[in-house]
Amino acid sequence: MDQTEHIQHLEASLNDFDPALRRQSLAELVALAEEGRIMLPPASDVANMHCHTFFSFNAYGYSPTGLAWLARRRGYKLVGIIDFDVLDGVDEFLTACETAGVRGSTGIETRVYLPEFAAHEINSPGEPGVAYAIGIGFTSNTAPGAAAAILQDMRKRASQRNQDMLGRLNPYLAPVSVDYARDVLPLTPAGNPTERHLLAAYVTAAQKAGVPWNEFWAEKLKAPVEQVAKMGQSSPELQNLMRARLMKRGGVGYVQPGASSFPTLDEVNQMIVACGALPCCGWLDGVSSGEQRLAELLELQISKGVVTFNIVPDRNWNIADPEQRRVKVNNLYQAVKVAGELDLPINVGTEMNTYGNKLVDDFDAPELAPVRQAFMDGAHFIYGHTVLQRSLGLGYQSQWAKAYLPGRRERNAFYTQAGYRVAPGKAGQSQLQALSSRLSPEEVLASLSKSQTGV
Repeated sequence: MDQTEHIQHLEASLNDFDPALRRQSLAELVALAEEGRIMLPPASDVANMHCHTFFSFNAYGYSPTGLAWLARRRGYKLVGIIDFDVLDGVDEFLTACETAGVRGSTGIETRVYLPEFAAHEINSPGEPGVAYAIGIGFTSNTAPGAAAAILQDMRKRASQRNQDMLGRLNPYLAPVSVDYARDVLPLTPAGNPTERHLLAAYVTAAQKAGVPWNEFWAEKLKAPVEQVAKMGQSSPELQNLMRARLMKRGGVGYVQPGASSFPTLDEVNQMIVACGALPCCGWLDGVSSGEQRLAELLELQISKGVVTFNIVPDRNWNIADPEQRRVKVNNLYQAVKVAGELDLPINVGTEMNTYGNKLVDDFDAPELAPVRQAFMDGAHFIYGHTVLQRSLGLGYQSQWAKAYLPGRRERNAFYTQAGYRVAPGKAGQSQLQALSSRLSPEEVLASLSKSQTGV
């Protein structure tokens, strides 16, 4: 094959389920770039700090290694992964970012029950008291002690929810049936399926069963045959309709969650802090009754350990309806304002776990101009914490940070400045080698300034 085909083959191999092949392919691509055979752009002031990988579900099939290379190939200054219920991609991603020369961070996302808001929808539509909770800034797949038990419980709960859903869907979709071990688990690299994997399994099962697919899905989804036929047998549009009609509220596979369905926020934040990472409050769009009480919600979550705030910008401004766009853009600005007043750095990204999600936000959109700097500051804050914790154990939750930087505002400022000063990859590692826990924050920043490479 010629060089272009070889590069394309290597890039496709970055998302193979074989971790050794992923590592080897990235090393070859980086070597080709260093030889000048792959031209890489300079890093631009954009960030996607919330990308799901194939360890939970990425709509484009990206592995942690694949996402690190994507960022380097396209010139994203910072990139972060967040997976549902697992830390399986943490070590791989941070190592890949160091190899590729990208500023990276890692995280986890799950659903929790918040009894103080039991009467309010928060950021999980139609599910009062249930909230998506996030942890960012992890530096290892391995969790210590009790934190490992909490993680194991999260994984076990997710698996049981999936199997219970299949138990409700299989009778309804007969003669189409899916077996969890045979049909679903092989779609994942580490046994952590999501609803999206279940959908793919049902599409394949319908094809194997030989049912007239458009009539079958039209009947089961209560949709016109013409609508289903236009979507295509394996299309993202069909899977999105399946998810809405079968798995979400009102669907045969759905069960309304309650207080026992998910861990509490306290439990999840305990695990995050024990891992040296940062509890993060997820925000949807400011429309729900819970998010209408944002200051109260955030103050409650801060009392439970939250120190950061997550936003998915695109769904808050890239909206066709002018009035909806006006409302949600105003909600976005207000959310950023409240987060700033409460000293919560902001994590932003597109998620990539739904077909049609962007690879990176449009940071040049006029609607994002008033909040762009807050987004970039937040991304550098998370990177600053991550590299100092990973290399030296001097992250946000360290005893060093608590001794020298007792207040959230000063701690935020330090890690943000550090994030701007530490270069990615090998250059950053060289900078960090000159540091130690004997230095004060001022001395750390001074040392990083002296060693800046301009990367």
